[in-house]
Amino acid sequence: MISHGKDIKIFSGSSNKALAEAICKEIGIPLGNSEVGTFSDGECFASIYETVRGSDVFVIQSTNTPVNDNLMELLVMIDALRRASAGRITAVIPYFGYARQDRKAKPRDPISAKLVANMITAAGADRVLTMDLHAAQIQGFFDIPVDNLLGSPVFVDHFLRRYAAVHDQTMVVSPDVGSVARARAFAHKLDMPMAIVDKRRQKANSSEVMNIIGDVKDKHVILLDDMVDTGGSLCHAAKALVEIGGAKSVTACASHGVLSGPAYDRINESVLDEVLFLNTIQPRADIAEICPKIKYLSVAHMFSDAIERIYEGRSVSKLFT
Repeated sequence: MISHGKDIKIFSGSSNKALAEAICKEIGIPLGNSEVGTFSDGECFASIYETVRGSDVFVIQSTNTPVNDNLMELLVMIDALRRASAGRITAVIPYFGYARQDRKAKPRDPISAKLVANMITAAGADRVLTMDLHAAQIQGFFDIPVDNLLGSPVFVDHFLRRYAAVHDQTMVVSPDVGSVARARAFAHKLDMPMAIVDKRRQKANSSEVMNIIGDVKDKHVILLDDMVDTGGSLCHAAKALVEIGGAKSVTACASHGVLSGPAYDRINESVLDEVLFLNTIQPRADIAEICPKIKYLSVAHMFSDAIERIYEGRSVSKLFT
């Protein structure tokens, strides 16, 4: 329980209230009394039902589906808190939407991640706390401090226990060349070898697996990615690892389970034994029935630790290692 300095208050939007409540439980304070919703025409509103004057305020809101509604909720809440004279406002965004639009891939493309960063800053946020940005350079899109937590330690702890008996028969695989750096760091923490699935993307949300760089024959494989959207890339990579590479089993893990479109069906029908996500995006209540292969690990302790450190003015960098 934090018991010094200015008071701390934590509020939540509607996108991931379960995580916000878990964070508050870890810290030992109640979730702030607020309400967010929509008018009949779809406009967002926010009401804060307790004083925040001079308080150190944290607003927890992932910008997942429905992305635009959740983003507007966050902006409206920040604006309400700023106008209520909050001392400092930290936008806690476990999953940062629009992160995939971080550069101009072709002429006349928007850089939506930068636009969203500008909107959050203009709304009145003083700093941002997030996890596993799709592109690390998005931190530079903000003109306010950004702490980008890493979810890999949660997976490392899990897999070290799970594969303790067959550690020398297990390896990490990057699902594409762009994720090699992330997979290499993950493999180093697990003290495991690494392989790469070389694929060629034909169009958005589809991919064609071309080759496997590395020997995965008779290995237990851990596929690592930062997010899973429609599940096409992940399931194709898993299929190639088994059918082409001869892997004994394939387990996947990713920080963010976006899971749109045919994702659930693809995962159910895939060769994957299990898919692990962090609860940066709130899972469906019926996830166990819809897709029993999907499991979630909590990051409440990581965010609660980071929030306490920010509030107390201590270093957050320890959480990045």
